[in-house]
Amino acid sequence: MRRLRYSVAMSLDGYIAGPNGEADWIPTDPDIDFGEMFQQFDTILVGRRTFEPMAAVGRATVPGMRTIVCSRTLRQADYPGVTVLAERQVETVAVMKMAEGKDIWLFGGGSLFRSLAEAALVDTVEVSIVPILLGEGVKLVPGPADRIKLAFTSQKVYRSGIVSLQYEVKRHASTRYSLDLG
Repeated sequence: MRRLRYSVAMSLDGYIAGPNGEADWIPTDPDIDFGEMFQQFDTILVGRRTFEPMAAVGRATVPGMRTIVCSRTLRQADYPGVTVLAERQVETVAVMKMAEGKDIWLFGGGSLFRSLAEAALVDTVEVSIVPILLGEGVKLVPGPADRIKLAFTSQKVYRSGIVSLQYEVKRHASTRYSLDLG
């Protein structure tokens, strides 16, 4: 089964974007091999608030990946190069995970992450902590949220001061999500 991996940059004080959704505080680190990272995925899953700035700067898609945007307000006709998922988002992601393919990259979108994690669909949390304090912005997990227990798997420290941490989401045997495909 494919894994759904929440991979995101975060400020030291817990924000994944500035107060207006900006990401200009995230440095480009030459030691991070984005090509190797991108090869692990064939699908990128984003929420509307993450997608709109991507689209505004001409980066609505990532080469070699299918882009899926979870949004109840965007219209599919306005974004022909991506799939806009307006309804049954949790069920659709569960079906996507069962399909053949590489892992699915949940990119940004704290609210989307929270919803999918609470439905027991997120497999890993991969946070790259950027050495900056923003003071305000978009939280990694907007509240209110259920507790999500994690098990540490690895870390890497880059010369720029970025610290990458990887965790597996711990699930209890009773954790299940239901699929109503009718």
